[in-house]
Amino acid sequence: MRWYEFLASYWRLSPLVRIILTITTIIFLFGVTIHIVEPKTFSTIFDGIWWALITTTTIGYGDFVPKTISGKFVAIVLILLGTAFVSAYFVTLSTKAITKENSLSVGQLPYTKDGHVILVGWNERIRQLLALMPTNMPCLVIDETLKRWDVPKHIHFIKGNPTHDDIWEKANVFEAHTVIITANQHKNEVDADLASIVTLLTVKALHPSVYTVVEILTTPQVDNAKRAGADKIIETNKWISFLMANCLSSPSVLNDIEEFKKHPMKRLTVRDEWIGMSFAAILNELKKEDVLLIGIANDQYVSINPPSHTIIQSTDELIVLA
Repeated sequence: MRWYEFLASYWRLSPLVRIILTITTIIFLFGVTIHIVEPKTFSTIFDGIWWALITTTTIGYGDFVPKTISGKFVAIVLILLGTAFVSAYFVTLSTKAITKENSLSVGQLPYTKDGHVILVGWNERIRQLLALMPTNMPCLVIDETLKRWDVPKHIHFIKGNPTHDDIWEKANVFEAHTVIITANQHKNEVDADLASIVTLLTVKALHPSVYTVVEILTTPQVDNAKRAGADKIIETNKWISFLMANCLSSPSVLNDIEEFKKHPMKRLTVRDEWIGMSFAAILNELKKEDVLLIGIANDQYVSINPPSHTIIQSTDELIVLA
């Protein structure tokens, strides 16, 4: 390799790598030089390299000290040259650390892990969801309105428009487990739904098999969300209207729901010994485990409080309150 090709390759390296290579070269060359200049004081090349390392890092143990004028001159050059590069090394490290931290807080740092949950939008629903999610579950938030990210450190933040491909690539959507899209609180209901559907189309175009949950505010857009490939649609306004209507007939219904929240609903896989048993029989079995059976679900239907004589099949799942 010609010298100019070597220089071209050298300057293509990152600044940190160039500084490390330069420092290493300086220490080795001056270690050899001081051994040649003062062989009595520095009897081996290793002693010279050790002295050069201690000198450039300004530790200065004093176990090896040049005795001659020429040796001291070599030391002066090493101090002026080597210390400058060592200082540059630590400045570069500090700069990279600060830059990375700042990029993380302003949502510019790509996400590199997999199996994560991507939450679109920053609103009270997302805040409540993050509070309920296990802290060991990897997840990130995409939002274009936040200036800085001021939530727990285990939540990754990416700033940007969720209808742009590059934002989803930065969020590593190709290896995501689930995408949850909430309605944009800064738009009216119709525009918010249209934005959610466009975001859903963007996600499905990049990763068709990822599981998606979409919040839809207006009923006419529910079918459009289904056509766009939503795996689950949450009609927020319909649920709120349902709760309000129940409050009219039963004022204490909200208290009942608060109590219900203390016992989360789960699905249990049917055990082999349960296959062929009746709903009533399994209800009694689960009561012994302090678990309340409330329904049965499979790929075709969900049945809450089915007839007691209903037979449990191997393809069923049990809906319970833990």
